[in-house]
Amino acid sequence: MATALNAHAGSSPRPRGHLFLAFAALLALVPQAQAATIYPHAVDNCGTVISLDGPPQRVVTIKSTATELLLSLGLADRIVGVGFQDGPLPDDLAADLPVLSDKLPSQEVVLETEPDFIYGGWESNFAADGAGERATLARLGIETYVAPAACRSVVPPKLTFERLFAEFGEMGVIFDVIDAANSLIERQSAMLATISPDQRGLSALWYSSGTKTPYVGAGTNAPAMIMEALGLQNIYADVNEGWISASWEAIVAANPDVIVLVDAAWNSAEQKKALLAENPITSQLDAVIHQRYLVIPFPAAEAGVRNVPATLDMAGQLAGLDFDE
Repeated sequence: MATALNAHAGSSPRPRGHLFLAFAALLALVPQAQAATIYPHAVDNCGTVISLDGPPQRVVTIKSTATELLLSLGLADRIVGVGFQDGPLPDDLAADLPVLSDKLPSQEVVLETEPDFIYGGWESNFAADGAGERATLARLGIETYVAPAACRSVVPPKLTFERLFAEFGEMGVIFDVIDAANSLIERQSAMLATISPDQRGLSALWYSSGTKTPYVGAGTNAPAMIMEALGLQNIYADVNEGWISASWEAIVAANPDVIVLVDAAWNSAEQKKALLAENPITSQLDAVIHQRYLVIPFPAAEAGVRNVPATLDMAGQLAGLDFDE
């Protein structure tokens, strides 16, 4: 199935209605080709080949995006530990899961759970001073998987909703829950098809974090994908990175029409609003003066199951902004 999904991943952007039809066609291929996973099953993930003799039974997830995808596939009973969660679970995915660490768990802590599979939201999670290096864990009989949008050993292509859904499908194959993955993709495809890009030609800044030096969304990852779906012109769209450190002076020079604020427990949207209003430079931005903000929760700001619902919510926020002042 991964091959069929990846064949669509490189296609060019298309209108949302056609996007749904494309995914419907893609989904129609999957059950005919493979109703259940055939093991052993090999996956090339971020340049590392993993081989599975059966569906993982004892899984550690690191980062909210990994945890929430498995929960969306009905795999709560396989999760033996979570770490580095970016915020509380949404109500529809609420589950009582063992927390290994509020931050990145150490290899020792991870190994105590006796996992057979570790799913990391970022490749940097797999370090000697983190959950363990992938090669080391493989020698211990533990397979590892990195969210494809977060690969670093292999530079990932620009993230699209097709590529995001391909990850959902690949997880469905790995865990032999193909029907659940197809259902998730179908629901999110239908939701995505209801979003109409804004036609006002608005420019936007994606403000993730930082005070003296703002950390902003650039041209290749979830921020770019979401802003494009909304019809917003990202002022850093031409930078071939997911996120970058920018300067307030450059942002003021661009004077974006809209500012997307990432709402995190450690750097809330309200704190960002206060900073922008109090900073003598940024206080002169039109978006700050007129409070033209869109807010997205941090766990929805990285590639995962929350992207589509968050984009739909932000489309509603955007439609409600007044530009007649």
